[in-house]
Amino acid sequence: MSPSTGGKQDSFWEYCGHFGKKIVVTTAAILLVYAVVYVGTLIRNNIKKYEFIGRADRMERTITVSGYGKVNGSNDIAVTTMGYSNTDKDVAKAQADNKKVMDQIFAELKKMGVEDRDLQSSYTIYPDYNYTPDRGQELKGYRVNNSLTIKIRDLKKITDVLSLAGKYGATEVNGLSFTIDEPENLKSQARDKALMDSKKRAEHLAQVLGLRLGGVITYNEYEGGGDFYQPPMYMKDSMGGMGMGGAAPAAISAGSKDVSMNVNVTYELR
Repeated sequence: MSPSTGGKQDSFWEYCGHFGKKIVVTTAAILLVYAVVYVGTLIRNNIKKYEFIGRADRMERTITVSGYGKVNGSNDIAVTTMGYSNTDKDVAKAQADNKKVMDQIFAELKKMGVEDRDLQSSYTIYPDYNYTPDRGQELKGYRVNNSLTIKIRDLKKITDVLSLAGKYGATEVNGLSFTIDEPENLKSQARDKALMDSKKRAEHLAQVLGLRLGGVITYNEYEGGGDFYQPPMYMKDSMGGMGMGGAAPAAISAGSKDVSMNVNVTYELR
């Protein structure tokens, strides 16, 4: 090997050794920096944990207020219940007699234009007993109860419908109530009023407290109560006939109904 070749090889190995030292030193420096950052992070986290030992988290500032809204709408539906109750020792005859009365009432209602969707029947049969001190409990027969809940959409026909009880000998007429057929629109209006009422109250309270009203956190609602109209009813007299002679009742006014909504709203305070 010539002297020039040996000198080049020595220089190459010296260069490699110098470069390797740089890599080792750089890697050690990087690892040292990572170690310092890691240790610093642990110290910071431990300090924070120490600061919060025994202390509650910061509570979110909120305020809960109620609101009320009410709108009034005219009643457009009348509802009544009409029925016939009878007893016979022969259950088949009791059913047949009952059916005869109720079929007549049903046919008249159909002639008046009352639709099937506005009629709902309730039908029961059960043994009817009589108790005497001498003989104890004795079977009188079988009682058949058949009632029909009627929804009257044409309010002008209310008196005609109620008159059917006296005309065909119905033994039961349970009052008359008025309501609104589709109250959802009124509920929506009442809800809007209730929400405006709650927001107005919340804004006032926030201003008094020196804070600003934020967004809604929680919300719930429930409907208010309604009214009920109870007109004169047919009453069965001691002779088994219908009171008021089967005549139509006095003039009836459907009136109006209040639809109300109550809301509870929780707002954020800033």
